[in-house]
Amino acid sequence: MQYDHITTAAQLQKYCDEVAQEPTICFDTEFVSEHTYRSDLCLIQVATGQRLAVIDAVAVPDVTPFWQLITAPGHETIVHAGREELCFCLAATGKRPTNLFDIQIAAGLVGHEYPAGYGSLMHKLLGESPKKGETRTDWRRRPLSDMQLQYALDDVRYLAPMRNLLHDRLQKMERLEWLDTEMLAWQEEVEASRLRERWRRVSGISGLSSRCMAVVRELWRWREDEAERRDCPPKRVLRDDLIVELAKRRSADLKQIKAIRGLDRGDLQRFLPKISECIALALELPDQELPTFERRETPSQINMLGQFLSSALTSICHRAHLAPSIVGTASDVRDLIAFRMGYGDERPPVLAQGWRNEVVGQLIEDLLAGKRSIRIVDPESNEPLAFDLFEPTP
Repeated sequence: MQYDHITTAAQLQKYCDEVAQEPTICFDTEFVSEHTYRSDLCLIQVATGQRLAVIDAVAVPDVTPFWQLITAPGHETIVHAGREELCFCLAATGKRPTNLFDIQIAAGLVGHEYPAGYGSLMHKLLGESPKKGETRTDWRRRPLSDMQLQYALDDVRYLAPMRNLLHDRLQKMERLEWLDTEMLAWQEEVEASRLRERWRRVSGISGLSSRCMAVVRELWRWREDEAERRDCPPKRVLRDDLIVELAKRRSADLKQIKAIRGLDRGDLQRFLPKISECIALALELPDQELPTFERRETPSQINMLGQFLSSALTSICHRAHLAPSIVGTASDVRDLIAFRMGYGDERPPVLAQGWRNEVVGQLIEDLLAGKRSIRIVDPESNEPLAFDLFEPTP
Protein backbone atom coordinates (compact mmCIF):
# COMPACT_ATOMS: atom_id res chain seq x y z
CA MET A 1 0.00 0.00 0.00
CA GLN A 2 1.56 3.28 -1.14
CA TYR A 3 0.99 6.35 1.02
CA ASP A 4 2.39 9.78 1.85
CA HIS A 5 4.02 9.92 5.27
CA ILE A 6 3.83 13.55 6.40
CA THR A 7 6.24 14.48 9.19
CA THR A 8 6.96 18.19 8.63
CA ALA A 9 4.90 21.37 8.46
CA ALA A 10 6.10 22.01 4.90
CA GLN A 11 4.99 18.54 3.76
CA LEU A 12 1.60 19.06 5.42
CA GLN A 13 0.98 22.38 3.72
CA LYS A 14 2.05 20.97 0.34
CA TYR A 15 -0.23 17.97 0.74
CA CYS A 16 -3.24 20.11 1.76
CA ASP A 17 -2.70 22.35 -1.27
CA GLU A 18 -2.54 19.33 -3.60
CA VAL A 19 -5.76 17.68 -2.40
CA ALA A 20 -7.78 20.86 -1.88
CA GLN A 21 -9.86 20.24 -5.02
CA GLU A 22 -10.70 16.60 -4.28
CA PRO A 23 -14.49 15.96 -4.19
CA THR A 24 -14.26 13.62 -1.17
CA ILE A 25 -11.94 13.54 1.82
CA CYS A 26 -12.09 10.49 4.07
CA PHE A 27 -10.23 10.67 7.35
CA ASP A 28 -9.78 9.04 10.73
CA THR A 29 -7.57 9.70 13.73
CA GLU A 30 -5.54 7.77 16.25
CA PHE A 31 -5.40 9.34 19.68
CA VAL A 32 -4.75 8.52 23.33
CA SER A 33 -7.21 9.83 25.90
CA GLU A 34 -6.48 8.09 29.18
CA HIS A 35 -3.55 10.25 30.29
CA THR A 36 -4.58 13.82 29.37
CA TYR A 37 -7.45 16.25 29.95
CA ARG A 38 -8.32 16.27 26.26
CA SER A 39 -7.58 13.48 23.82
CA ASP A 40 -3.98 13.56 22.61
CA LEU A 41 -4.02 13.50 18.79
CA CYS A 42 -1.29 11.24 17.41
CA LEU A 43 -2.11 10.43 13.76
CA ILE A 44 -4.48 11.56 11.03
CA GLN A 45 -5.13 9.07 8.22
CA VAL A 46 -6.56 10.47 4.99
CA ALA A 47 -7.91 8.97 1.77
CA THR A 48 -8.66 11.17 -1.26
CA GLY A 49 -9.39 9.48 -4.56
CA GLN A 50 -6.61 6.92 -5.04
CA ARG A 51 -4.23 8.71 -2.67
CA LEU A 52 -3.53 7.76 0.94
CA ALA A 53 -1.68 9.77 3.54
CA VAL A 54 -0.65 9.59 7.19
CA ILE A 55 -0.12 12.89 9.00
CA ASP A 56 2.12 12.47 12.05
CA ALA A 57 0.54 14.82 14.61
CA VAL A 58 3.39 14.16 17.06
CA ALA A 59 6.07 15.23 14.60
CA VAL A 60 3.83 18.06 13.31
CA PRO A 61 2.05 19.30 16.46
CA ASP A 62 0.25 22.11 14.60
CA VAL A 63 -1.97 20.38 12.05
CA THR A 64 -4.24 23.41 11.58
CA PRO A 65 -3.78 23.35 7.76
CA PHE A 66 -5.52 19.97 7.67
CA TRP A 67 -8.49 21.20 9.72
CA GLN A 68 -8.73 24.25 7.47
CA LEU A 69 -8.80 21.88 4.50
CA ILE A 70 -11.61 19.85 6.08
CA THR A 71 -13.75 22.93 6.80
CA ALA A 72 -13.21 24.57 3.39
CA PRO A 73 -16.20 24.32 1.00
CA GLY A 74 -16.38 22.17 -2.11
CA HIS A 75 -16.05 18.59 -0.91
CA GLU A 76 -17.73 15.85 1.12
CA THR A 77 -16.07 14.71 4.35
CA ILE A 78 -16.45 11.01 5.21
CA VAL A 79 -15.85 9.50 8.66
CA HIS A 80 -16.92 6.55 10.79
CA ALA A 81 -18.14 7.29 14.33
CA GLY A 82 -16.55 10.71 13.98
CA ARG A 83 -17.36 12.31 17.32
CA GLU A 84 -13.72 12.71 18.37
CA GLU A 85 -12.76 13.83 14.85
CA LEU A 86 -15.48 16.49 14.97
CA CYS A 87 -14.21 17.66 18.38
CA PHE A 88 -10.65 17.95 17.09
CA CYS A 89 -11.89 20.02 14.15
CA LEU A 90 -14.05 22.29 16.33
CA ALA A 91 -11.20 22.85 18.79
CA ALA A 92 -8.80 23.81 15.99
CA THR A 93 -11.05 26.02 13.85
CA GLY A 94 -14.38 26.55 15.60
CA LYS A 95 -16.00 25.19 12.43
CA ARG A 96 -17.59 21.91 11.38
CA PRO A 97 -16.23 19.69 8.62
CA THR A 98 -17.86 20.40 5.26
CA ASN A 99 -20.73 18.11 4.18
CA LEU A 100 -20.04 15.51 6.86
CA PHE A 101 -21.14 11.93 6.09
CA ASP A 102 -20.81 9.48 8.98
CA ILE A 103 -21.16 5.92 7.76
CA GLN A 104 -22.15 4.67 11.23
CA ILE A 105 -25.21 6.93 11.27
CA ALA A 106 -26.01 6.20 7.63
CA ALA A 107 -25.86 2.45 8.29
CA GLY A 108 -28.38 2.74 11.12
CA LEU A 109 -30.82 4.47 8.77
CA VAL A 110 -30.86 1.50 6.38
CA GLY A 111 -31.28 -1.21 9.00
CA HIS A 112 -27.78 -2.12 10.13
CA GLU A 113 -26.94 -2.35 13.80
CA TYR A 114 -26.34 1.01 15.48
CA PRO A 115 -23.80 1.87 16.63
CA ALA A 116 -21.88 -0.58 14.43
CA GLY A 117 -18.11 -0.91 14.57
CA TYR A 118 -15.94 -0.19 11.58
CA GLY A 119 -14.91 -3.82 11.11
CA SER A 120 -18.48 -5.07 11.37
CA LEU A 121 -19.72 -2.64 8.71
CA MET A 122 -16.75 -3.36 6.49
CA HIS A 123 -17.57 -7.07 6.57
CA LYS A 124 -21.32 -6.62 6.04
CA LEU A 125 -21.04 -4.05 3.25
CA LEU A 126 -17.87 -5.10 1.43
CA GLY A 127 -17.17 -8.64 2.58
CA GLU A 128 -13.76 -7.49 3.84
CA SER A 129 -12.26 -7.97 7.28
CA PRO A 130 -9.85 -5.47 8.84
CA LYS A 131 -6.38 -6.57 9.84
CA LYS A 132 -5.80 -7.25 13.51
CA GLY A 133 -2.75 -7.01 15.70
CA GLU A 134 -2.28 -3.28 16.42
CA THR A 135 -5.36 -2.56 18.52
CA ARG A 136 -3.24 -1.93 21.63
CA THR A 137 -0.65 0.26 19.94
CA ASP A 138 0.55 3.29 21.89
CA TRP A 139 0.22 5.80 19.06
CA ARG A 140 2.31 8.37 20.92
CA ARG A 141 5.51 6.37 20.63
CA ARG A 142 7.95 6.93 17.80
CA PRO A 143 9.04 5.55 15.46
CA LEU A 144 5.92 3.78 14.22
CA SER A 145 6.52 0.75 12.02
CA ASP A 146 5.26 0.47 8.47
CA MET A 147 2.93 -2.29 9.67
CA GLN A 148 1.40 0.05 12.25
CA LEU A 149 0.89 2.79 9.66
CA GLN A 150 -0.66 0.37 7.17
CA TYR A 151 -2.99 -0.86 9.92
CA ALA A 152 -4.03 2.73 10.63
CA LEU A 153 -4.67 3.38 6.94
CA ASP A 154 -7.09 0.46 6.76
CA ASP A 155 -9.44 2.65 8.81
CA VAL A 156 -9.83 5.09 5.90
CA ARG A 157 -9.25 3.28 2.62
CA TYR A 158 -12.62 1.52 2.81
CA LEU A 159 -14.65 4.55 3.86
CA ALA A 160 -15.48 5.79 0.35
CA PRO A 161 -16.73 2.39 -0.95
CA MET A 162 -18.90 1.97 2.14
CA ARG A 163 -20.21 5.50 1.79
CA ASN A 164 -21.17 4.83 -1.85
CA LEU A 165 -23.11 1.68 -0.99
CA LEU A 166 -24.93 3.37 1.89
CA HIS A 167 -25.67 6.47 -0.17
CA ASP A 168 -27.24 4.32 -2.90
CA ARG A 169 -29.42 2.51 -0.38
CA LEU A 170 -30.49 5.73 1.28
CA GLN A 171 -31.37 7.18 -2.11
CA LYS A 172 -33.44 4.13 -3.10
CA MET A 173 -35.24 4.22 0.25
CA GLU A 174 -35.75 8.00 -0.09
CA ARG A 175 -33.90 8.64 3.17
CA LEU A 176 -31.14 11.03 2.16
CA GLU A 177 -33.04 13.87 3.82
CA TRP A 178 -33.21 11.76 6.97
CA LEU A 179 -29.43 11.51 6.96
CA ASP A 180 -29.09 15.27 6.52
CA THR A 181 -31.39 15.78 9.50
CA GLU A 182 -29.49 13.31 11.66
CA MET A 183 -26.06 14.69 10.75
CA LEU A 184 -27.15 18.23 11.59
CA ALA A 185 -28.71 17.21 14.92
CA TRP A 186 -25.70 15.06 15.82
CA GLN A 187 -23.21 17.84 15.13
CA GLU A 188 -25.29 20.32 17.12
CA GLU A 189 -25.37 17.90 20.05
CA VAL A 190 -21.59 17.38 19.93
CA GLU A 191 -21.00 21.14 19.85
CA ALA A 192 -23.38 21.70 22.77
CA SER A 193 -21.82 18.90 24.82
CA ARG A 194 -18.40 20.54 24.58
CA LEU A 195 -19.78 23.57 26.42
CA ARG A 196 -22.16 21.81 28.77
CA GLU A 197 -21.27 21.39 32.44
CA ARG A 198 -21.49 17.68 33.15
CA TRP A 199 -21.39 17.68 36.91
CA ARG A 200 -24.66 15.76 37.06
CA ARG A 201 -22.75 12.79 35.63
CA VAL A 202 -20.70 12.40 38.81
CA SER A 203 -21.45 8.83 39.88
CA GLY A 204 -23.28 8.27 43.16
CA ILE A 205 -25.21 11.57 43.40
CA SER A 206 -28.67 10.02 43.20
CA GLY A 207 -30.77 11.01 46.20
CA LEU A 208 -28.61 13.94 47.28
CA SER A 209 -30.34 17.13 48.43
CA SER A 210 -30.12 20.37 46.48
CA ARG A 211 -27.56 21.72 48.95
CA CYS A 212 -25.39 18.62 48.61
CA MET A 213 -25.70 18.86 44.83
CA ALA A 214 -24.41 22.43 45.04
CA VAL A 215 -21.29 21.09 46.77
CA VAL A 216 -20.88 18.50 44.02
CA ARG A 217 -21.19 21.23 41.39
CA GLU A 218 -18.57 23.50 42.96
CA LEU A 219 -16.10 20.66 43.49
CA TRP A 220 -16.68 19.44 39.94
CA ARG A 221 -15.95 22.91 38.54
CA TRP A 222 -12.74 23.17 40.54
CA ARG A 223 -11.71 19.67 39.46
CA GLU A 224 -12.26 20.50 35.78
CA ASP A 225 -10.16 23.67 36.02
CA GLU A 226 -7.36 21.89 37.87
CA ALA A 227 -7.39 18.93 35.45
CA GLU A 228 -7.18 21.27 32.48
CA ARG A 229 -4.33 23.19 34.10
CA ARG A 230 -2.41 19.98 34.80
CA ASP A 231 -3.51 18.33 31.53
CA CYS A 232 -4.65 15.14 33.22
CA PRO A 233 -7.93 13.22 33.53
CA PRO A 234 -10.28 14.92 36.05
CA LYS A 235 -10.72 11.80 38.17
CA ARG A 236 -6.98 11.76 38.71
CA VAL A 237 -7.39 15.08 40.54
CA LEU A 238 -10.31 14.01 42.75
CA ARG A 239 -12.34 10.83 42.49
CA ASP A 240 -16.14 10.89 42.16
CA ASP A 241 -16.67 8.96 45.38
CA LEU A 242 -14.66 11.56 47.33
CA ILE A 243 -16.71 14.40 45.82
CA VAL A 244 -19.91 12.63 46.90
CA GLU A 245 -18.59 11.96 50.41
CA LEU A 246 -17.58 15.62 50.81
CA ALA A 247 -21.05 16.67 49.63
CA LYS A 248 -22.80 14.36 52.08
CA ARG A 249 -20.80 15.71 55.03
CA ARG A 250 -21.59 19.32 54.11
CA SER A 251 -18.67 20.67 56.10
CA ALA A 252 -15.95 23.09 55.06
CA ASP A 253 -13.96 22.40 58.23
CA LEU A 254 -10.45 21.33 57.27
CA LYS A 255 -10.19 18.83 60.13
CA GLN A 256 -13.34 17.03 59.01
CA ILE A 257 -12.19 17.09 55.39
CA LYS A 258 -8.81 15.58 56.32
CA ALA A 259 -10.60 12.84 58.26
CA ILE A 260 -12.13 11.41 55.08
CA ARG A 261 -10.28 8.30 53.94
CA GLY A 262 -8.73 8.98 50.55
CA LEU A 263 -8.11 12.65 51.13
CA ASP A 264 -4.89 11.89 52.98
CA ARG A 265 -3.14 11.47 49.63
CA GLY A 266 0.04 13.49 49.56
CA ASP A 267 -0.72 15.29 46.31
CA LEU A 268 -4.15 16.35 47.65
CA GLN A 269 -2.89 17.98 50.83
CA ARG A 270 -2.04 21.29 49.19
CA PHE A 271 -5.51 21.44 47.61
CA LEU A 272 -7.49 20.92 50.82
CA PRO A 273 -7.89 24.67 51.46
CA LYS A 274 -9.29 25.08 47.94
CA ILE A 275 -11.63 22.14 48.46
CA SER A 276 -12.78 23.75 51.71
CA GLU A 277 -13.36 27.02 49.88
CA CYS A 278 -15.53 25.31 47.25
CA ILE A 279 -17.63 23.59 49.91
CA ALA A 280 -18.08 26.83 51.84
CA LEU A 281 -19.19 28.61 48.67
CA ALA A 282 -21.84 25.96 48.02
CA LEU A 283 -23.06 26.02 51.61
CA GLU A 284 -23.48 29.80 51.52
CA LEU A 285 -25.46 29.93 48.28
CA PRO A 286 -28.99 31.33 48.60
CA ASP A 287 -31.71 28.73 48.05
CA GLN A 288 -32.75 30.18 44.69
CA GLU A 289 -29.28 29.48 43.28
CA LEU A 290 -29.21 25.81 44.28
CA PRO A 291 -29.43 23.13 41.58
CA THR A 292 -32.97 22.19 40.70
CA PHE A 293 -34.50 18.80 40.00
CA GLU A 294 -36.98 17.95 37.31
CA ARG A 295 -39.65 16.04 39.15
CA ARG A 296 -42.68 15.06 37.15
CA GLU A 297 -45.75 13.59 38.68
CA THR A 298 -46.76 10.96 36.17
CA PRO A 299 -49.19 8.07 36.50
CA SER A 300 -47.62 4.68 37.21
CA GLN A 301 -49.21 3.22 34.10
CA ILE A 302 -46.86 5.27 31.91
CA ASN A 303 -43.97 3.01 32.92
CA MET A 304 -46.06 -0.09 32.23
CA LEU A 305 -47.16 1.20 28.83
CA GLY A 306 -43.58 2.26 28.10
CA GLN A 307 -42.27 -1.26 28.71
CA PHE A 308 -44.98 -2.73 26.51
CA LEU A 309 -44.62 -0.26 23.65
CA SER A 310 -40.80 -0.37 23.67
CA SER A 311 -41.11 -3.88 22.27
CA ALA A 312 -43.47 -2.51 19.65
CA LEU A 313 -40.87 0.14 18.79
CA THR A 314 -38.27 -2.54 18.11
CA SER A 315 -40.64 -4.46 15.86
CA ILE A 316 -41.72 -1.32 13.96
CA CYS A 317 -38.07 -0.38 13.33
CA HIS A 318 -37.10 -3.80 12.07
CA ARG A 319 -40.02 -3.79 9.64
CA ALA A 320 -38.96 -0.35 8.40
CA HIS A 321 -35.28 -1.44 8.05
CA LEU A 322 -34.09 0.92 10.76
CA ALA A 323 -31.80 0.31 13.72
CA PRO A 324 -34.07 0.70 16.79
CA SER A 325 -31.33 2.45 18.78
CA ILE A 326 -30.99 5.22 16.19
CA VAL A 327 -34.76 5.83 16.27
CA GLY A 328 -35.29 6.08 20.00
CA THR A 329 -34.96 4.56 23.45
CA ALA A 330 -37.40 3.22 26.03
CA SER A 331 -37.19 6.66 27.66
CA ASP A 332 -38.23 8.28 24.37
CA VAL A 333 -41.26 5.98 24.22
CA ARG A 334 -42.26 6.98 27.76
CA ASP A 335 -41.82 10.65 26.85
CA LEU A 336 -44.18 10.20 23.89
CA ILE A 337 -46.77 8.45 26.05
CA ALA A 338 -46.54 11.16 28.73
CA PHE A 339 -46.82 13.87 26.08
CA ARG A 340 -49.96 12.36 24.56
CA MET A 341 -51.49 11.91 28.02
CA GLY A 342 -50.80 15.54 28.91
CA TYR A 343 -47.95 14.97 31.36
CA GLY A 344 -44.98 15.93 29.19
CA ASP A 345 -43.40 19.20 28.13
CA GLU A 346 -45.11 21.50 25.68
CA ARG A 347 -42.42 20.77 23.09
CA PRO A 348 -43.12 17.53 21.18
CA PRO A 349 -40.74 14.69 22.14
CA VAL A 350 -38.29 13.24 19.67
CA LEU A 351 -40.63 10.45 18.50
CA ALA A 352 -43.27 13.03 17.58
CA GLN A 353 -40.94 14.95 15.28
CA GLY A 354 -39.80 14.59 11.67
CA TRP A 355 -39.26 11.20 10.08
CA ARG A 356 -39.46 9.46 13.47
CA ASN A 357 -43.06 10.61 13.79
CA GLU A 358 -43.85 9.30 10.30
CA VAL A 359 -42.35 5.87 10.93
CA VAL A 360 -42.88 5.28 14.64
CA GLY A 361 -44.61 8.11 16.46
CA GLN A 362 -47.87 8.05 14.58
CA LEU A 363 -48.22 4.29 14.88
CA ILE A 364 -47.60 4.38 18.65
CA GLU A 365 -50.15 7.18 18.94
CA ASP A 366 -52.68 5.03 17.04
CA LEU A 367 -52.02 2.21 19.51
CA LEU A 368 -52.53 4.57 22.45
CA ALA A 369 -55.77 5.87 20.90
CA GLY A 370 -57.09 2.37 20.30
CA LYS A 371 -57.03 2.83 16.52
CA ARG A 372 -54.66 -0.12 16.07
CA SER A 373 -54.11 -3.43 17.80
CA ILE A 374 -51.06 -5.66 18.20
CA ARG A 375 -51.26 -9.36 17.51
CA ILE A 376 -48.81 -12.23 17.21
CA VAL A 377 -48.53 -13.43 13.64
CA ASP A 378 -45.87 -16.13 14.06
CA PRO A 379 -44.13 -16.63 17.42
CA GLU A 380 -41.16 -18.27 15.65
CA SER A 381 -40.67 -15.39 13.21
CA ASN A 382 -38.02 -12.72 13.60
CA GLU A 383 -40.92 -10.24 13.35
CA PRO A 384 -43.73 -11.93 15.26
CA LEU A 385 -45.92 -8.84 15.75
CA ALA A 386 -48.49 -7.28 13.43
CA PHE A 387 -50.19 -3.91 13.88
CA ASP A 388 -53.75 -3.99 12.63
CA LEU A 389 -55.90 -0.96 11.91
CA PHE A 390 -59.34 -1.25 13.44
CA GLU A 391 -62.08 -1.20 10.85
CA PRO A 392 -64.99 1.08 11.80
CA THR A 393 -68.13 -0.84 12.68
CA PRO A 394 -71.04 -0.31 10.28
